[in-house]
Amino acid sequence: MAKRTAKNSVFLDLFQDKKNLLKLYKTLHPEDTDATEDTLDIVTIDNVLTDNLYNDLGVMVGNNRLLLLLEAQSTWTVNILIRILLYLAQSYHEYFERTSQSLYKSTKVKIPKPELYIIYTGNKGRKPDTISLSKEFFDGADIDIEVRAKVIYESDTEDIINQYIVFCKVFDEQRKLYGMTEQAVKETIHICKDRNILKEYLISREVEVVTIMMSLFDNEQIMRTYWKDMENTLAHKKDRETAERMIKDGELSLEKIAQYVPALSMDELKELEAEVMQLA
Repeated sequence: MAKRTAKNSVFLDLFQDKKNLLKLYKTLHPEDTDATEDTLDIVTIDNVLTDNLYNDLGVMVGNNRLLLLLEAQSTWTVNILIRILLYLAQSYHEYFERTSQSLYKSTKVKIPKPELYIIYTGNKGRKPDTISLSKEFFDGADIDIEVRAKVIYESDTEDIINQYIVFCKVFDEQRKLYGMTEQAVKETIHICKDRNILKEYLISREVEVVTIMMSLFDNEQIMRTYWKDMENTLAHKKDRETAERMIKDGELSLEKIAQYVPALSMDELKELEAEVMQLA
């Protein structure tokens, strides 16, 4: 089945390529004609907090600009501002370590200017172009710390960010038709190539894209399977303990015990009887 995080997996894979990353940056800063692939460094946070919080894409441009881009789900939530605040703090912490700067000395540290973006793949409707911590959580009050993020929606442009958003919407449409299946993934790729949406990327990495969007189990399924296995293990252990007590009592035959604990085979009961006799 397709992963619940299929769209995010494509986002990460797409912009690991410096060529595509440069296209993304120039979409946001077309005035920066000097930018090259060499001036961009990926500084994405990977599972740094106790709840495995990580940002979808962090980029350093030269030494003076830090871009944090987050691919939001199609379900709107302003809670992403809190996540951005945590990402930003951790990104700065890692930056100071990389540049060997101490916050405990009198010398003022050099700090890159942050730019915060949310790439929203749902419908814009009446949603704002910018969201802020003060407005969303404190009714616009003058608070001592502020976080503002620009929200990027689908537009009529053909830049790489908009192509990614359209790709996500095509996938959502195909998912409604075919469910979270490989067919939905392959139909999405086929449609997008025909419509010139991320065409170069999809042609060059079609097999990889299918692979990263597919998963035998998503995390929730893995946890459900794990707990089911645990329940079965505990139930089997309890059945063995019950059968062992009955064998020690010596009042019932193995055939009769098998009727009370049908989960245990006769062979297993015989092995258990032998163990009890050996310990006696």
